[in-house]
Amino acid sequence: MNQWHHMGIDVSAKTLDVALTGKDIPITSATFPNTSSGHRQLIKWATKRGRSARVCLEATGIYSAAIALVIHQHPRLEIMVVNPKAMRNYGQARMQRAKTDRIDAQLILDYGQRMPFVSWHPPSEAVLKLQAITRRITPLKNEIQREKNRLHADSYRVTSTDLIEQDIRVHIRHMERRIQYLTDKGMVLVQEASRLHRLFQRLLSIPGIGQTSGLRILAELASLPRGMKPAQWVAHAGLDPRPYESGSSVHRPQKIAKIGNKFLRTALYMPALVAIRHQPQVNAFYNKLIAAGKNPRLAITAVMRKLLHSVWGIWKYDQDFDGQKFYRTVA
Repeated sequence: MNQWHHMGIDVSAKTLDVALTGKDIPITSATFPNTSSGHRQLIKWATKRGRSARVCLEATGIYSAAIALVIHQHPRLEIMVVNPKAMRNYGQARMQRAKTDRIDAQLILDYGQRMPFVSWHPPSEAVLKLQAITRRITPLKNEIQREKNRLHADSYRVTSTDLIEQDIRVHIRHMERRIQYLTDKGMVLVQEASRLHRLFQRLLSIPGIGQTSGLRILAELASLPRGMKPAQWVAHAGLDPRPYESGSSVHRPQKIAKIGNKFLRTALYMPALVAIRHQPQVNAFYNKLIAAGKNPRLAITAVMRKLLHSVWGIWKYDQDFDGQKFYRTVA
């Protein structure tokens, strides 16, 4: 393998700002369109004269996904995808005040040079498709709730008309049909992939997780590296507690970090509520926290966190949910 060069990419919707350096060259900057042709231009530029490079970029959702896959597939390039929060903290530690796309690319380059390089490996095509489907379902569900709120508000208006009410109801039915269509397509993906089907069936053994929430949780967790530990899953979801203590007098109540996968957090919320109501051990765990003086919202978050641990366990040991392992109660 040739001497590694290092490259940082600042990704936006329309452009890729790149900074590259190596043993024999100073930092060189370039900008490419964030399009298929732009990706080809970037790869050609990065591997000029047989160069091999380690590439670092931020995880910016749909904007970074395509270029990350292209880089991963090239034999002379390796890629590390970094949490944007980690990059922001790194910039603050360096006391970086100016912010332009070019400066951000150089910051990402510096991070890739100084921090341990962890190669990124993309999820399977089936998982990526399932994730796209379930992430489309989420805003549709949110819009249905907004339309139901409008319907409720409209019923109190003096000028309310049957026309508006009918239009809202038609829109709701249309979105419900789209959700069902997408859910059916997601189920086909799961049934055709043996690993996904096995993981999905284990998820359904957890009280509170049904078809829709199971697909959403599966799509987010199956995309993670297989060697991750439960605490890493919790941190990925942004459900880890964030203590705040300063000196001897400031001890604020703990809050969750919320620096993580919002889709996973949202997908776990309703299953946690249902499990608290209907599963004896989950209910006992929740009531214990409430009796200890925990705020109900924090207690629900603790249940979500513990459910995530349960999913990790049932997948690792390939067994169904056991309430006594979630929280042991006296028989």
